[in-house]
Amino acid sequence: MDMARGINEPFDSVPEGSNDDAVSDRPMEIGSDERRMHVRAYNHWVSLLQGRAYPSIEDLDPENIADFGPHSVLLDFTRGVSDPSIRFLGESLREECGFTPSIQTVGEVPSRSLLSRLTDHYLQIIANRAPIGFEAEFVGQRGHNTLYRGILTPFSSDGETIDFIYGVINWKELVDAETQARLNAEVEESRRAAPQQPVAAAVWADGPSAGFDAPEVVEALLYDSTLADLLMVARESAAAARASDTRSRSALYRALSRAYDFARAAETAPDDYKALLSDAGLAAQARAPMTPPVKLVFGANYDKTRLTEFAAVLTYARRQDVPQGGLDAFLEVAEGGIKGVVKAERDHRRPAPKRDVFAQAAQELRSRPPLGHVDIHAGQGEFVVLLARAGKQGLDIVASFEDDTALTERAIRKAAA
Repeated sequence: MDMARGINEPFDSVPEGSNDDAVSDRPMEIGSDERRMHVRAYNHWVSLLQGRAYPSIEDLDPENIADFGPHSVLLDFTRGVSDPSIRFLGESLREECGFTPSIQTVGEVPSRSLLSRLTDHYLQIIANRAPIGFEAEFVGQRGHNTLYRGILTPFSSDGETIDFIYGVINWKELVDAETQARLNAEVEESRRAAPQQPVAAAVWADGPSAGFDAPEVVEALLYDSTLADLLMVARESAAAARASDTRSRSALYRALSRAYDFARAAETAPDDYKALLSDAGLAAQARAPMTPPVKLVFGANYDKTRLTEFAAVLTYARRQDVPQGGLDAFLEVAEGGIKGVVKAERDHRRPAPKRDVFAQAAQELRSRPPLGHVDIHAGQGEFVVLLARAGKQGLDIVASFEDDTALTERAIRKAAA
């Protein structure tokens, strides 16, 4: 399992639970030069920003980057995100993956090559709108255990749309235990002898700074992509949210925002939406329209309580007419965050308490002026029903029904109507 990490973190053993084939339990230390390749790649990306949301693709010249150019690839998304074309592939990566002229798109990349490991992450760039770092271990095409570390950075042709991604990857093939032990000792000795110079950490899309100072959602992603593309992006964000720990809030906000974007887009593509639901074995729900989109994004087997809460968030956002691409920012400032929004939506759905007709009628009679006064014992109740007959000088009271509560209540309602 690939793990996104900061570019200055040590390259230690692969975490437990990795589902890459034949993962070794032995840590493989990579020297500082190899780790710093990704720092340099990130710093190069920053140097090209020049105050823009994304660097211009015109400013990138991978063929003339002697440092990490041979370890890089440039992906072109101008024809869509489903199968981007490969615009540039460095010499080292060409050799490692057995590149041939027939390989023109990501879909044609050999599955057991390092290049496939890098391109597996490209949708995270679109979902997070910032550089992504990752590292893991796998068995390569030559049957060797290989530890690799990569970074993907977004580029744009118009300053707003992410339509190019530039990736850099470095790797080490594992050696036998004896050689590994000797290398570990040498690296450790070198590390102890070298002065410690802290390197400023980069701001990562999935790091503690996630969600802050990020550019607006890419317009082309919302309006130029197919519904299936948006679903893939939303699922990538949902996977990132499930894998996050201390960064869970911002990651979850992004995932819900991408799910909301998908649900809104589905409103304008009902046929495509129906097909996606059918493929997933789901059906539209008139009384809970946001539940199927949430299941498509997070998985139908995801925790049912959480799915219900997520659907409530999307429903509330739709009712408040939150714009596409704006739900994560909305949740950041919403009182109580997700829980506050869920409560507000549930309060909205809860039926209004029934009006107490009797209490309202009684209050009405209390405020009316009396028609007259009769000097008789009235019992314990506030209201008493009296029966009178017409007399020569007015009304003569002939009976009192102070013990008949039902009759009294009916008379009160009738009198106040």
